[in-house]
Amino acid sequence: MTSTTAIVTGAGQGFGLALTTALAARGGTVVVCARDARRLHAATAGLPGVLALPGDVTDAGFRAELVAAAGERLDLLVHNAGELGPSPLPGLARYPLDALRGVLETTVLAPLALTQLALPLLRAAGGTVVALSSDAAVEAYEGWGGYGAAKAALDQIVAVLGVEEPVVRAYAFDPGDMRTAMHQRAFPGEDISDRPDPATVVPAFLRLLDERPTRGRYRASDLAPAGTAP
Repeated sequence: MTSTTAIVTGAGQGFGLALTTALAARGGTVVVCARDARRLHAATAGLPGVLALPGDVTDAGFRAELVAAAGERLDLLVHNAGELGPSPLPGLARYPLDALRGVLETTVLAPLALTQLALPLLRAAGGTVVALSSDAAVEAYEGWGGYGAAKAALDQIVAVLGVEEPVVRAYAFDPGDMRTAMHQRAFPGEDISDRPDPATVVPAFLRLLDERPTRGRYRASDLAPAGTAP
């Protein structure tokens, strides 16, 4: 069986780390990145086949480094890195535009640029692109206008990619609420211990990879095995 290679962005903690751990257990090579070098190396130390590259996906040179690290084959590209924006979440009437530019740069432009670089390898492998989405991309929640707009744009990019690149599977994956540092920043001072651990959502993501359904947007709750909750 041919060994697989994946790139996962934003893998230093949360869902990105949980997914990296699961992919590493399956074998192959997993190239991962995050901005915090110390956290990334500590989190991924000892995981077989994981190559940790600290860096920022908004940097063009670093994006090229990520793709180069994949070598001659790339089966999976996961856009997990994102930017919440200001915390507490501001309403659109007073949303700082510079902050919104940062959200869009990390959540929309960087994933598109990285995909553009990776497409030759993905085409050759008949690979898969998955972008982490959010219900804020399709629902109107007070305070979530900036983040939600960015995720909606990313969803649309992935949808169009799936039409334009017929040999590449392209999905938006909505994991639902999770107990992550970003989610905590969205609700400062609140107890989010009732949210699911990211590791419990990973099986739904793996099912998406294994079953390779028609391109589109999928929720973890729709992919979870019967009788389980993501």
